[in-house]
Amino acid sequence: MYKFICYPTCSTCMKAKKFLDDNNIKYELRNIKDNNPNKEELNNFIKLSNKDIKSFFNTSGLLYKKLNLKDKLPNMSFDEKLELLSSDGMIVKRPILVTKNKVFIGFKESEWGNLIK
Repeated sequence: MYKFICYPTCSTCMKAKKFLDDNNIKYELRNIKDNNPNKEELNNFIKLSNKDIKSFFNTSGLLYKKLNLKDKLPNMSFDEKLELLSSDGMIVKRPILVTKNKVFIGFKESEWGNLIK
């Protein structure tokens, strides 16, 4: 069973959830605002996603803008970024889908479509 980490009122998360449901893909839902991934989980997600840590930031989020992270992130270490991501789920890009050996960040139906093949 997959882990589906999302913010339930996010329109992109709702589209991703509909995709999973429509394709009978079993998952455990986790609200990122109530239960944000910790540093260890995030570090593992980053490795499994084959993406840079910057891909895990919700750059269109209000908190990202309020904290002026666009200007701060380039000067931060990996550990500082990891600490920041683990501090508040609203900073983390969503949804996150965790499979046995892959992590998908954000919803792109073309990428997620491989799950049903």
